[in-house]
Amino acid sequence: MALQARRITAYLGRLNSIRYKSQSLCSSNSLFQFQFSTFNLLPNPSLNNQFQNPPTSQPPIDESHVLNQLSDLLPIPRSTTVPKQFIVTSPYKQLEVKAVDGFLTPEEKLRGIFLQKLIGKTAIEQALSNTRVELSVDIVAKVVNKGNLGGEAMVMFFNWATKQPAIDKIKGIDCYHVILKALGRRKFFDYMVGVLHDMKMEGISPVSDTLEIVMDSYVRARQVSKAIQMFGQLEEFGSKCDTESLNVLLRCLCLRSHVGAANSFLNKMKGKIPFNSITYNIVISGWSKFGRIGEIETNLRAMMGDGFDPDCLTFSYLIEGLGRAGQIDDGVEIFDSMEERGCVPDATVYNAMISNFTAVSDFDEGMKYYNFMLRNNCEPTLDTYTRLIAAFLKARKVADAIEMFDEMLCRGLIPNSGTVTSFIEPLCSYGPPHAALMIYEKARKVGCRVSQTAYKLLLKRLSRFGKCGMLFNVWDEMQKSGYPSDVEVYEHVINGLCNIGQLENAILVMEESVRKGFCPSKLIYSKLSNKLLCSNKVEVAYKLFLKIKVARRSENARRLWRAKGWHF
Repeated sequence: MALQARRITAYLGRLNSIRYKSQSLCSSNSLFQFQFSTFNLLPNPSLNNQFQNPPTSQPPIDESHVLNQLSDLLPIPRSTTVPKQFIVTSPYKQLEVKAVDGFLTPEEKLRGIFLQKLIGKTAIEQALSNTRVELSVDIVAKVVNKGNLGGEAMVMFFNWATKQPAIDKIKGIDCYHVILKALGRRKFFDYMVGVLHDMKMEGISPVSDTLEIVMDSYVRARQVSKAIQMFGQLEEFGSKCDTESLNVLLRCLCLRSHVGAANSFLNKMKGKIPFNSITYNIVISGWSKFGRIGEIETNLRAMMGDGFDPDCLTFSYLIEGLGRAGQIDDGVEIFDSMEERGCVPDATVYNAMISNFTAVSDFDEGMKYYNFMLRNNCEPTLDTYTRLIAAFLKARKVADAIEMFDEMLCRGLIPNSGTVTSFIEPLCSYGPPHAALMIYEKARKVGCRVSQTAYKLLLKRLSRFGKCGMLFNVWDEMQKSGYPSDVEVYEHVINGLCNIGQLENAILVMEESVRKGFCPSKLIYSKLSNKLLCSNKVEVAYKLFLKIKVARRSENARRLWRAKGWHF
């Protein structure tokens, strides 16, 4: 034990030999109007000699070896304190674990407990409590949704988390949805069923969203029979086999393209469970996706036979199905006869007509039905504009797409993050980034939250065209929106600076990424290094090489540290 204490003391002493000095990226050029910190690692002769003359053979890897490597490689600040020690007792042995986890996120610390192979539920729960992590539903979701925890570990962690004060006071059906989704996504169906039983014991009854999570998990895994079997066992979990739960099952089957199974089960349940118009519309919508007009007509007759008149939703599915079957003219006839049948077309019907014509690039006819909507005082919906804009972008009619986007915003229809991303993505695949920036700026102006994916698409496109002034503005706005910069973001910035010859600033950004634990790819490093060599900056290129070498060895050591489970 005394020898181990001396090793740790030496380890900490060596950390203090590492020095940093901060710089800021602040150019007189108007392109760089904000600052960020970078850190340069001062030369360490002994460290350089070690890298230039590596040992010919490696001793067996143990904990002390990794500690020694980390003391040389990891950029730990001087304020680092002595790692705390705590002892976990078990019936078999005593484990002494050193909490060297400054570079771990809260969810990684919690997941790391299960890498320790601790024996007994009590030992694991004590170790989880000792992490001192401030729990929230978001952190619980990150723990169970990421990493490679097994089903038993996920359930054990969730049960521990729900007993903690921060979660216990807000525990409800939404918390259980988090673990059910995670278990279902990884096909831990036995544990998922166990959680349903736990919910019943807690007095929490499943709602329609709960049933959709469970049944969709089976259907997504192509276990259709298990999903249908689960429907028959709903009473065991405090739910009912009624019309609402039947519609949930049919919707899950149709969304995953198992329309045949949905139709067969619908026929099987006829007379046992009462249907409604939604029940038939779900199955009709499933057949509409495949343009199966015969099956649509069969269900339409059955629907009318049960006393349900087709509504606008039914007609919209029928018209879209005709369009997918190449019978657009028949769809027009159905549309024209709707008022005679006592059903005035609404936005869903007009959207179906617009989709049929834009799908075959007949934009004049599509816009004709859009204008019909306006003249008939039928207010367009967000889906109306989404379909039109997506069709215009696919046909590269950018001016028309932006015009429709402006009209959508003028009507007070605010798209969500996913919709804005779907508009920006095609614009970043062809032509200059000007149009994509217009969509981005207009969306931000009306208060729409831009996704991190959209920010990365913009940064990549701006980087390719060397628009570094715009790139830095978008990067700054991304960080203000709460999105952290990862290695992909740094690579886009470095690439853009290289494209316009700002090599010194590119080096500073690369050093910033290394300081934050992100090692740029070999492609980006090679591009910057080659440009430095072509500019006769051999010494600068060599210093950059040494820093990247240290960063990559540090990254490898960090991976080994995590893989061995030597953290809490």
